[in-house]
This record gives sequence, C-alpha cells and structure tokens, in this order.
Amino acid sequence: MEETNIIVITGIIYSTQKSQTWVELMTHSFHIGANTGIGLETVKSLLRSSLKYHILLGGRDFEKARLAAESSTSEATSQSSVEPFEVDVESDESIQRAYEAIAAKHPRIDCLVNNADSSSSTSSSSAKPGASFDAYIQDGSMTIRQAWNKAWDVNVTGAHIMTSTFLPLLLRSKNPRLVFLTSGLSSLHEASDASNPRNILPRAGLPKTQLFAGYRSSKAGLNMMMVEWAKSLKNDGVKVWAVAPGLLATSLGGNTELLRKLGAREPSVGGDVIRGVIEGKRDVDVGNVVREYLTPIQPW
Repeated sequence: MEETNIIVITGIIYSTQKSQTWVELMTHSFHIGANTGIGLETVKSLLRSSLKYHILLGGRDFEKARLAAESSTSEATSQSSVEPFEVDVESDESIQRAYEAIAAKHPRIDCLVNNADSSSSTSSSSAKPGASFDAYIQDGSMTIRQAWNKAWDVNVTGAHIMTSTFLPLLLRSKNPRLVFLTSGLSSLHEASDASNPRNILPRAGLPKTQLFAGYRSSKAGLNMMMVEWAKSLKNDGVKVWAVAPGLLATSLGGNTELLRKLGAREPSVGGDVIRGVIEGKRDVDVGNVVREYLTPIQPW
C-alpha cells in the first residue's frame, strides 16, 4: 500500500486584493521574487502529482485557509487530501497550538515548507507582497523599525520557531525534508555586482529611498538560517534547502499583466519548483539556495 506523505505548508494566502501602486513602485527598482500566493500554488502542484499527499495547509486566518483548501482540492487529479489549520508565525503561542493540534492527529510530518506569511494584518489598505514591508515605510503606515522588525519576524524568526517546534514530528519521517522560501533578491553576490544593470547607484544627497532593503536583508538572513539548519540536521538525515522561485505573476503582487511584461512566469511555475524539491529533484543540491532560472544554485 502506498504511503501518504504528510506535508506542512505555512503562509497560505487566499485573497483577490490587488494594488497597482505596488507594481508601479516595483518597476522602478527590481524584479522581486515575491512569494505571495506561492504556498497555495505549491498545494495545487502537489495535488497534480502521481504521489499521494496529505497536505496540512496553514494560515493565520483559519477561514481563509479553509477556503484555500476547498479551492485547491476542486482542481485535484490525485487521491491526495488537504487539511487546513490556523497558525500565525509571529506568535509563539499560535505556533505551539498548531503543533499540538497536528501532533494529536498525525504521528509524523515528512516535509515542512516555511513560506512567508501574509502582510495583510497591517493597517494599510494596499496589498503588498507577503513578508515585504518596505513599501509601508514609503506610505507612512510604518516606521523603519516597525517595517524591518516585522520583515525579520515573519521571514526569519517565525520560520525558525516553526522549524524548532515541529522538529519532533519531522524527525519521525523516513525521508524528512525542510524547505524555506527565499528570494532572488537575497543574493549578496548579485546585489553587489556592479555589472548588473539593476544595481543602479542613487545620486548623491538626500533623500535616499531603499525600496526593498528590509525585505532583501531578511531574506539574506533566512539563507544563513537555512545553512545553520542544514548543518544541525545533517546527521539526522534531514534534507534542507532554500528555494528562490523567481518573479511570478500572482494577483497579490499587483497588476499581473504588467508583471508578465516584466518577465514574470505563471504562478504555477513557483509551485512546481517547490514540488520538485519535495519529490527529490534537487537532492544533490541540499544546503543551497536552489532555483530554476539564471543558474540552478543561487550564489550567496
């Protein structure tokens, strides 16, 4: 009898809110690897697989997670299943409750996918990509400290605590896998490459606008955290990666047609990339930031 793989994915977002303002802001700077909507696309991709999965789909709003589960299973072509659960990666108590609820029903998990959670809990009415809060500095709804602290809390601290908390279940798997969602903007090498046309230096004087500094810094920190986990869990047989899915035309990123003109790929591509990691396609690249554009392994 085929064994069911149990996958935990955090940060599911289910919304139709759009903001052209964010896209217009983005076009004046970088192609961002926003992971808004990628969690849901990963669920859909796993449901298209010939392998059998039970997907534990987490979001800070249980009702939205439930709706996402219903939406994704309506497209399923396999015998896999989806179960929603509530988790706020900014809350230790919420993470612990989620762990206890899952542990009460499941003896193990086979893969934990740490996807950045939604930024929709802020007071701003415009939807920015999840886990990127720099634009809130520009519109005055957050101070620099608030935006940077929130980015690090969601992208780094939350993912670290999720991993630490769920580790007992993960270590019970015969083939445990740990995935962190990062960004193409997290590469120090590419950010400092003077030949890269995107690395345009600002003119002298004030003001200085750093549109993605908090986001990029937090994702670079996430990459280091991934390396630390890869070392810590190597002798336990846990395979660990960070995945940079690239620029995707998700509705939560803003104007999808404009994103496509900028070179964005379809959202399903991001889900397929993560599914490939889960199913062993990148096993030779453990401990690295993997991607399927430019180069297979993203430079540090």
